[in-house]
Amino acid sequence: MNSFLIGLQFLTRIFVVKQSIWTEDSFGQSVKYFPAVGAILGIICAGVVGAINLLHLPLFTGAIGFASLIILTGGIHCDGLMDSADGLFSGREREKILDIMKDSRAGSFGVVAMILIAVIETSTLIELALLATWFLCAAIYSAPIIARLMMVVTIGAFPYARPTGMGKAFAKFTTRRTIIFAAGETLLLLLPLGFISKIFFLCAAAATLIALIVTWKFATFSTEKIGGVTGDIYGAVTTLAELFVLITFLMIGNYLR
Repeated sequence: MNSFLIGLQFLTRIFVVKQSIWTEDSFGQSVKYFPAVGAILGIICAGVVGAINLLHLPLFTGAIGFASLIILTGGIHCDGLMDSADGLFSGREREKILDIMKDSRAGSFGVVAMILIAVIETSTLIELALLATWFLCAAIYSAPIIARLMMVVTIGAFPYARPTGMGKAFAKFTTRRTIIFAAGETLLLLLPLGFISKIFFLCAAAATLIALIVTWKFATFSTEKIGGVTGDIYGAVTTLAELFVLITFLMIGNYLR
């Protein structure tokens, strides 16, 4: 339970019990609960956008849906995306890329990447809002869960590129068993969608596959560039996975309409 609360506090701005003392062990062990943290985000966001969409304001619904995910996480994953874009697309050598990614200032590649994500994700949410409220809720519930499973996969399947760093504790304690545990956890969290509609569960399954492909390609690209992944790559993977989950739901929903 303590590890779950640490994961919740680290990945979100939700504080059930404030954790002030984190050991490397408990910090690393929190990884297997990341999909459950995603479920909490998904429930809150689905409730918010579902209620707003009842007002028949799809543009507002889409904007709030995108903003809610950022607000609840404090933008931690967006920061990772921007740093990753600045570094990986800089055309520099490995050490310089790592230095760029460590720099807290946002560069042009990072800003452009974030703008593109914001536009595409908000547009996708607007289209989902126009499609059906239940479809929108299912998509935005699933996205944070699947995205955090992808973070676990990245942590466990790819080497950590830096000799030290906050993400090092994640990598140290994440094994194949951790990934299997997180995958089973994700399945249990997505199963309720099947009781509402089998289509929702099939969408979630397809979205998981698409997100896994995107995650693997991006993490492989990072490994080729800098010899592994970093905490910023974890954030970038999460942001990209959420986007592709939403897009997958939209594509299938439009096809079935």
